[in-house]
Amino acid sequence: MVSPKLRSRSWRRVQKRTPGGRNVTHYEREKPSKAQCGNCGAALSGVPRELPYKMKAMPKTKKRPERPYGGVLCSPCMREKIVERARQQ
Repeated sequence: MVSPKLRSRSWRRVQKRTPGGRNVTHYEREKPSKAQCGNCGAALSGVPRELPYKMKAMPKTKKRPERPYGGVLCSPCMREKIVERARQQ
């Protein structure tokens, strides 16, 4: 019987084949949902879907795109925002 904490559905079940030829079940945490644009709610590209402890170990440049509003707005919304700001000046 598997340990009680692993019976919860917050753990994803993954079938793995061992070098000895047995099929075993490994339990992994489910990945978080994709990061969303703050303006339109679209999924952000360039932002990894990782668990907090893996994100913490990742370098800052791998966590979000290197552009204005990177990791906050999607590229179409970012373009709109920049054009809007240029027109205000």
